[in-house]
Amino acid sequence: MFDRAEFPGQITCLINPRASNSQWVRKRKLRNYLQAKLPGDIHDVFGDVRTTVERAREIGRDSDILVAVGGDGTIADTLQGLHEAGRLSSIVLGIIPFGSGNAFRKAFGIPKNPRRAIDHLATGVARRVDLVEVEGRCFGFGSVGATAAATEEKHLRNVLGAWGHRKVVRRLLSYPREQKTIELLDGIDDRGERFERRVIESRFFDCIIAKTNYYGYSWFIAPRARLDDGYLDVTLYEMTSGQYTRAFPLIYFGRYQKRLPHFKARRVIITGRDLPVQYHGEYLGARDRVEFRVLPRALSVICPATERGQRFFSR
Repeated sequence: MFDRAEFPGQITCLINPRASNSQWVRKRKLRNYLQAKLPGDIHDVFGDVRTTVERAREIGRDSDILVAVGGDGTIADTLQGLHEAGRLSSIVLGIIPFGSGNAFRKAFGIPKNPRRAIDHLATGVARRVDLVEVEGRCFGFGSVGATAAATEEKHLRNVLGAWGHRKVVRRLLSYPREQKTIELLDGIDDRGERFERRVIESRFFDCIIAKTNYYGYSWFIAPRARLDDGYLDVTLYEMTSGQYTRAFPLIYFGRYQKRLPHFKARRVIITGRDLPVQYHGEYLGARDRVEFRVLPRALSVICPATERGQRFFSR
């Protein structure tokens, strides 16, 4: 069980008041409930992405337990702030979902209901988890290809929430399948064979690089990813947009992925032309070369002391 005495010091909550259409501002009873269950400082952070990152970096320097209250964007900004502060490995992260997607929390079995999530924080288990790193950014889920192209379009249109996803489906399905090279280093293939280096030529529609298992609105995008196995989970969607459309219901629930090329690796290098890249739902940009690497046991996350909370751990 998570024992507050095990982590002496400051408990701090970082809240995005604008998450979930600013419901937090209107739910004063929930704020009081949080304060009663987890006494400590509460910081409301208004502003853009960089403001949240800088605030998390500042708060993280003096906290032992940092609780992020918001959606996946808030979680991504909090992780980045802790990374820049050099505190990822020495702080404990708690999560209270309060956004539209909330995919990151689902890998840890954290309830979407904020009150239930607060209750589990008070009685949970702190587990070490791996993260993904690309160009100085750390996160749980990333991709190269069609999903990233759709993420770019969503941000360009500045349309938030589920409607934003619907508006960019056309961009996702029109992504061109051009030749790419994937270099996998220090990995394991689906037959369990270990390798030092493997190079694959592919015209993939999408490539998923993950540590956490869900994306967006409970999309079970990486069912074989494990939070603590020390490897990136790599899935190649080598199919046309039409095939992707027809298979999407099975893809959404994680049932089609077992038919796709799949690898574990500690580093992944992808080269091609103008490759769209996204991380944790944020658009990184177009690259001719992008390198992902695993950050083993990079962070402690408070998980519910339930079977669901331990589902995607390998140890």
